[in-house]
Amino acid sequence: MRAGKFTSLGPIIRLFWRERRGGLMAGAALSAATVLAGIALLGVSGWFVTAAAIAGLTTASALAFDVFAPSAAIRFLALSRTAARYFERLQTHDATLRVLAGLRVRLFQGFAAPGAAKALALRPARLLFRLTADVDALDSLYLRVLVPGFVAIIAGLVTIAALGALSWPLAFAVGAAIVIPGLMIPALSARFAEKPARRRAHAQEALRARAVDLVAGQSELAFAGGLQDQRARVAAADAREYASDLALNRIETNAGFGFDIVTALILSGVLLAGAALASAGTVTAPLAALALLIAFAALEPFAGLRRGAMELGRTLLAARRLSPRLDATPGSRFRPEAPTPGNALELKDVTMRYEGRARAAVSNLSLSVKTGEKVALIGASGAGKSSIMALLVGEAVPMTGTVAALDATILSQRTELFQDSLRANLKIAAPAADDDAMMAALDAAGLGETVRALPEGLDTDLGEQGIGLSGGQSRRLALARLLLRDTPVFLLDEPTEGLDGKTARDVMSRINARASEGRTLLVATHIRREAEIADRLLVIDSGRIISAPKRGEHGFDAALAALRPD
Repeated sequence: MRAGKFTSLGPIIRLFWRERRGGLMAGAALSAATVLAGIALLGVSGWFVTAAAIAGLTTASALAFDVFAPSAAIRFLALSRTAARYFERLQTHDATLRVLAGLRVRLFQGFAAPGAAKALALRPARLLFRLTADVDALDSLYLRVLVPGFVAIIAGLVTIAALGALSWPLAFAVGAAIVIPGLMIPALSARFAEKPARRRAHAQEALRARAVDLVAGQSELAFAGGLQDQRARVAAADAREYASDLALNRIETNAGFGFDIVTALILSGVLLAGAALASAGTVTAPLAALALLIAFAALEPFAGLRRGAMELGRTLLAARRLSPRLDATPGSRFRPEAPTPGNALELKDVTMRYEGRARAAVSNLSLSVKTGEKVALIGASGAGKSSIMALLVGEAVPMTGTVAALDATILSQRTELFQDSLRANLKIAAPAADDDAMMAALDAAGLGETVRALPEGLDTDLGEQGIGLSGGQSRRLALARLLLRDTPVFLLDEPTEGLDGKTARDVMSRINARASEGRTLLVATHIRREAEIADRLLVIDSGRIISAPKRGEHGFDAALAALRPD
């Protein structure tokens, strides 16, 4: 496993350290205390049993032997180990879950970068996998790699120090026999498990995506004759995951076998060395038993690294996927500048090209929209209208030129509604809005009476993508969100596409009424009814403005007449 593969862990570790530094350190300390208490408990218990057995050989030694002090020590260590284990689990998992919650927040901020969400929307299963399985995989970094590794090193050092009080040659020999194999076996396991773990992660992602496609699109697949092929793809992904699981199980079994061999060798060596030291009178038999059991217990934390080694490949893959989004700071998102006084929107010599496209979507474009003006961007599909909108709201970054805009709200072509209540869908626009403000926005959008007639009113639950509302009602709810946010600029990207003529004209009249209150309106459209409310038309072709007629000019009526009728 090359060192370069670990570079992606840097942002993850920095996030862990920044989010819950104290909690993570406390968890590691409690974990170390748990292991050390366990080692001491086993060692003292072995010493006590051996010493008590020897003392019982004669009446005089039995009467002189103090059973209370070691008994109290054993009880103290047992209770300490139990308490430390409880608080260690509580602390480490609490800290990890809080860090992962912060990680998801940072990921959402990273997905808000220009173009990121749009790219992921092409593969929604990938987005879901990033926010669930990939984030969950990172808990292994702290719980099964960093903390066990830290505790194992501490246990090795303490074992060397404890055995050094008896015999330094024995201490260093046992320490080397514990630490070297104890780290080497997990390291080799992690190296061999990297590819199977990565294949398993890819297979899981493919299995989920294909299974969802099979269930959600079974009607379309059956109609197109692709149902059996899709089932075969699901089975293939499941077979790859099964093969990866078998490979990982074999590696973990071999690692366990390796630790069993090392444990047997260490116990044999310490037993022989302890017997030799006891025979020479260097140590007593109880102390030799103590050394034997300490050496046995000290290897346990190293064996605990096996689980982390098996999951390290998956953790590295998740870190490599997520780190680029974490490196971007929340304030790094592109934001338009403030426009000059009197203007609401400005583009100056702007050129913008989408990734992977040879032709620029916007070419050396300059335009300005005055405060309170109503402007329509018209042109054929692909002319660059939506690209101009994306620039003005910061969803696209210009290659050259400057973008300036007042605070704006965009109503895109697609109505995005969530599986939640009407109230929750409205609060996306204004989290602090009360019921009166929400109902006023619904009234302005023409949906107020409909909501009042519902048994649960604003608490009515919607299905996925707004199921429960008609297409026109969904569009009115999106319009209510626009009105509720109440920004100085409204950006509308084909706001009535897909609506019947009557509903569309009503929606446009309501938008026009609100815009007449001093707001700036920019509409991207190729439909006549949407452009009729504009004071000026900007005709776009291949990312350039080819004409800009105003209302009352001959070119204005001709441009309107060329648009698609209602």
